[in-house]
Amino acid sequence: MDTKNDYTPKRRFPSFEGEWEQKKLGDIVEINSGKDYKHLIEGEVPVYGTGGYMLSVSEALSYRDGIGIGRKGTIDKPYILRAPFWTVDTLFYCVPKEKDDLQFVNAIFERINWRSYDESTGVPSLSKVIINNIQVFSSCIDEQRTIGEFLLKVEKQISLHQHKLDKLKNLKKAYLSEMFPAEGERVPKRRFPGFEGEWEQRKVSDLFKITRGYVLAATKTEAHKSDRLPYPVYSSQTKDKGLMGFYSEYLYEDAITWTTDGANAGEVNYRKGKFYCTNVCGVLLSKEVQADQMIAEAINNVAKKYVSYVGNPKLMNNVMAEIEIKIPSTSQERIKISQFFSTIDKQITLQQHKLDKLNDLKKAYLNELFV
Repeated sequence: MDTKNDYTPKRRFPSFEGEWEQKKLGDIVEINSGKDYKHLIEGEVPVYGTGGYMLSVSEALSYRDGIGIGRKGTIDKPYILRAPFWTVDTLFYCVPKEKDDLQFVNAIFERINWRSYDESTGVPSLSKVIINNIQVFSSCIDEQRTIGEFLLKVEKQISLHQHKLDKLKNLKKAYLSEMFPAEGERVPKRRFPGFEGEWEQRKVSDLFKITRGYVLAATKTEAHKSDRLPYPVYSSQTKDKGLMGFYSEYLYEDAITWTTDGANAGEVNYRKGKFYCTNVCGVLLSKEVQADQMIAEAINNVAKKYVSYVGNPKLMNNVMAEIEIKIPSTSQERIKISQFFSTIDKQITLQQHKLDKLNDLKKAYLNELFV
């Protein structure tokens, strides 16, 4: 339903009506400081920081469920803390007052633009005073619980799909460790039937022609493929394996790319079909062997070791040229391994899309179910 005014949510469960109440966050939660844990012995009580679980100790700071929010560093990723727990001094723990629903209050925390309350000029930081005075809207306890129960179901679906995605990624890691020779060896532990003998150690520059992409403004691309813009453009971001958008022209076809500059330097991917890539991508074009998924994985297994971290991380063309990898001596075995990992990657991509859809759905609900 449409918003009646600033105090009524767009979407509402049946039987609930009337305006929500404007409050300060300090009226809803009690904000507590974390403490040093190093004097404690090992135990069963989890210790949490801004990045999540750290270790377990013998004592607890709280025996009531709460919400963790960073005091310093990562200040924009609140999450629920299940009691008993301990938090470090860079993580506040906020316990709902009276009968306020934990899941509902956590959703309020998730909707806040925490970076807009950053008090620092350096490392991001928050204070109790700032948090206490943030203006929010709250409803009656029955509506809180109804919304909280609904969001909990959505969260469980997200957790389930995240678990499936993690399992697929871990499965791929396990296969990578077994289907490629370990350091100092020439034969993998696991192999497809019919293949034997040692793998060859070859230099990248002997196998491929090495080049790179070209500058392309993001404004010239669009997020979705179309007849007018059919070719994927790859850059340095991590989402969708570097997919920046789609463009009207292509540079290369069936090649291997790697990120040359920035935080993701050394990330290697096989690009099937025609594509464009920006100037932060190096490109390996087929020469002695055909570029494929198998060789991309072989390079990706070792490339990070060759990244220079002096200043901006870099893995430039001349360094890539000298990297040595192990590959099967026959194209048939390379093709077999490529097909195998391509199938796993398709499953991972499919699962990631399902997870992204659920997270987008949750964001939409947070916007519509709250004032």
